[in-house]
Amino acid sequence: MKYKHIIAGFLLSITLVPTITSADYRIDNFQGRPPIHSSGQVSTAPQGLTPDQIKTIYKLPKTGGHGTIAIIDVGSDDTIESDLAVFDKQFGLPSCTTANKCFEKHAMDTAMQDRGWSLETALDVEWAHAIAPSAKILLVQAKTESGANLINAVDYARSRSDVVAISMSWGGDEFPNELAYDSHFTSPYGASFFASSGDEGAGAEWPASSPNVVGVGGTHLNIAKNGPLTSETAWTGSGGGISKYEPAPVYQTAYNLTRAKGKRSIPDVAFNADPDSGYSVYKGGSRPGWYDIGGTSAGAPQWAAIQSLGLSANNKNFYKDKSSTNNASYFHDIKSGTNGSCSYYCNARNNYDYVTGLGSPLTIHF
Repeated sequence: MKYKHIIAGFLLSITLVPTITSADYRIDNFQGRPPIHSSGQVSTAPQGLTPDQIKTIYKLPKTGGHGTIAIIDVGSDDTIESDLAVFDKQFGLPSCTTANKCFEKHAMDTAMQDRGWSLETALDVEWAHAIAPSAKILLVQAKTESGANLINAVDYARSRSDVVAISMSWGGDEFPNELAYDSHFTSPYGASFFASSGDEGAGAEWPASSPNVVGVGGTHLNIAKNGPLTSETAWTGSGGGISKYEPAPVYQTAYNLTRAKGKRSIPDVAFNADPDSGYSVYKGGSRPGWYDIGGTSAGAPQWAAIQSLGLSANNKNFYKDKSSTNNASYFHDIKSGTNGSCSYYCNARNNYDYVTGLGSPLTIHF
């Protein structure tokens, strides 16, 4: 494959903040990684897929959006608003700025600076706005990629009554005390939470493994030269599997995922993620230009935008719809492709699978 990792993770030592108890020390070792990849080099013109292409493929409306989409990322990004302006102008999208109250940036204390996280931020903000152009965007910048700081950023987003969807384009290794933090992925105002399933192939990551989160896996789009989609298959990098610690939620036990043996299965849904069918993203700064970006991190903000469009994108509805006789009107069932060398658990197949979940979207109403 011709993609390369942009992010090199590193462990940060932190001081626990008041919302994190000393008894649950394991969160102190959690490190969020943004699953993002670049295909090709920076260019002066868009190279990847456009918003109109994605909207056509997934049968999404050209306009719309309700409330606020919260994007949880890490670090300071001083050019994100101007990056979004370039993106919007290129693709004929409505302007989204601080001045017109469409865009808001909230930094948690003094955020670090990191080029990789800045690219992640550009992808998340630009494509959430592309899919739901009438929604507002709230970018919450965690101080660092430590678990404590990421949870604090999530807490700010979920405290807002205007937020209808929260996108978390990051994940990390599961840990024994993760269940103690799953309550942070709930909202008194009914917001849905979305997290990338990871880009390392078979295996479960948190917070996608939380029963309170929609885990988003990855696919590859095969597109003809003249533009139409010819097929969609599982992406080899898509994270997925069975949680070590999280029990199966009611929506999955009702769906009868017996092979999980009472544990949480991941992912729930899927979206295009392969950098070989990647997205056009503009990033300013030291190396300004257009990037061709992929990774399961692309799916979380776009599913969050789908929630903003239809206000019904959540796991309870997803599994109920997939069980219905007209399930083909809700999801494109991915039936081919693999994310590892294991047999059943690494292969896409009919109905639910541990690579692409229930499938990719064909509607905004669930």
